[in-house]
Amino acid sequence: MRRLFSEFRSFDRPSRLLMLNQFTINVGFFMLMPYLAGYLAGPLGLAGWAIGLVLGMRNFSQQGMFLLGGTLADRFGYKPLIVAGCVLRTAGFLLLGVADSLPALVAASAATGFAGALFNPAVRAYLAADAGTRRVEAFALFNVFYQGGILAGPLLGLALTAVDFRLTCLAAAAVFTALTVLQVRALPPRTTTGERRSVLGDWRIVVSNRPFLLFAIVMIGSNVLSFQVYLALPLQAKEIAGSGVAGTALVTALFAVSGLLAIAGQLRITAWARTHWQPGRCLVVGMAVLSAAFLPPALAAGSATALVLAAILLSLGTLVVFPFEMDTIIRLSGNHLVATHYGFYNTVVGVGIMLGNLFTGTVFDLARDAGMPQLPWTGLALIGLACALGLRLLERGRTLSPVPTAG
Repeated sequence: MRRLFSEFRSFDRPSRLLMLNQFTINVGFFMLMPYLAGYLAGPLGLAGWAIGLVLGMRNFSQQGMFLLGGTLADRFGYKPLIVAGCVLRTAGFLLLGVADSLPALVAASAATGFAGALFNPAVRAYLAADAGTRRVEAFALFNVFYQGGILAGPLLGLALTAVDFRLTCLAAAAVFTALTVLQVRALPPRTTTGERRSVLGDWRIVVSNRPFLLFAIVMIGSNVLSFQVYLALPLQAKEIAGSGVAGTALVTALFAVSGLLAIAGQLRITAWARTHWQPGRCLVVGMAVLSAAFLPPALAAGSATALVLAAILLSLGTLVVFPFEMDTIIRLSGNHLVATHYGFYNTVVGVGIMLGNLFTGTVFDLARDAGMPQLPWTGLALIGLACALGLRLLERGRTLSPVPTAG
């Protein structure tokens, strides 16, 4: 903790504020969202398709609008988009707490998703600009706060939801209200520079950036594999321990392992990797670790120990990849239209995660029916291996090599 505090103090005030903001954003979000499906199915009594529509609308309005959010941030400045996103999420959570009709719930869910599309690219672009040459260290520390919020949020939400889910919605809205006020008062404006073009002109610059596009496509695999801590691992935990208390405890342990490793190990892992390898090699190694994470359950699909080991390796691989992934986006953008590049990248990755999860869920069902439980794990490991090879090819072609940045 001493090292964490010392590293945190070494950054300027805007970077420190953005890190604390991200912790609070995740606390507010994850104190509510994990329990939303149960609220919709229980007290509101919605059908399964309606629950899927509400939850799917949040994901679509965020992933599908990241490009727009990034573009707006580059045109109007990072701070206004961060503030606007927090205001919109406050409204969305308030509406979730009072809505009892499907159209109102869909509108509230869309608002919470679009809010993320507004502030996520702006936060990352602002942090990168403020950290300057210390971007990798900044993103490593940012991930510590990010994961800390994911750990703390569900615990607070569990206590509040035990009283009333609407109380959880009000508390989450209060968190984002406080964030809005804090950012209006304390976050300095950050203007963007560069030639003013049309929105389509900005987008043409991004989609014509071939190295960036290749990197985004290859990194779909990394994000699909990392996301399995929310899909494949919980599904397998339920298969092993059932859907009762034991199954819930195993799923909780998997999340706890991932979060605690990030908090305790992110800074050390990033510093060690940066000392020994170039950024491109760090990405290759991290992807290889992500691929290896699925070998234990492939070899022992019914073992809880193998599942915990998979969670550990997934976390380690993500810790290696994340700071260098964020930094590579900036380098490949040439430090120009950074938020737009982030927005486009998140949109591509989001579509990939959606398709990857559809594929993973389908393969899990087919493998269970066919009596081949090792099949989906083997497939995920092969996806990781293919992406590691793709990154290696990009590295050998010097696509991922450090380049001078403008500005």
